Amino acid sequence: MELSPKLIKEINELADACPNKKGALLPVLYLVQKEYGFLSESILKDIAFILNIPEVFVFGVTTFYTMFHTSEQAKNIISVCTNITCSLLGSEHIIKTLENILKIKPGEMTKDKKFSLNLVECLGSCGTAPVMMVNGDLHENLTEEKIKRILDTYK
Repeated sequence: MELSPKLIKEINELADACPNKKGALLPVLYLVQKEYGFLSESILKDIAFILNIPEVFVFGVTTFYTMFHTSEQAKNIISVCTNITCSLLGSEHIIKTLENILKIKPGEMTKDKKFSLNLVECLGSCGTAPVMMVNGDLHENLTEEKIKRILDTYK
């Protein structure tokens, strides 16, 4: 098992506080990701074993939510909205701008591990599209110039 005894104890405490083990999954995923930075396949298998729930359920929940990462992420995680409103208002140009500045494609991390670039379905800010989030901070009405200024604040 890859998880530390301390973390296993915390997982069990979370599970004991829920009426069923599946109800503990989201807080457990947050807890473990905070500890390791991402949720590897072996860690997800450990979580399924500890909670005694099917691995496929754990994998499904993990990959459904955009806040969980199944690969190593950089210090600054950029999530660009690709939903219909953002797409119509220029998210493709935003993505290309980020690719050119960072020299990476979506799903990749810069060599210095400062930035990861991810595409997400929706960030819930259609009225201010196109938008992106960096480390949980929402950035709206994006332009190429705004992106350059935003990235400078995270270096």
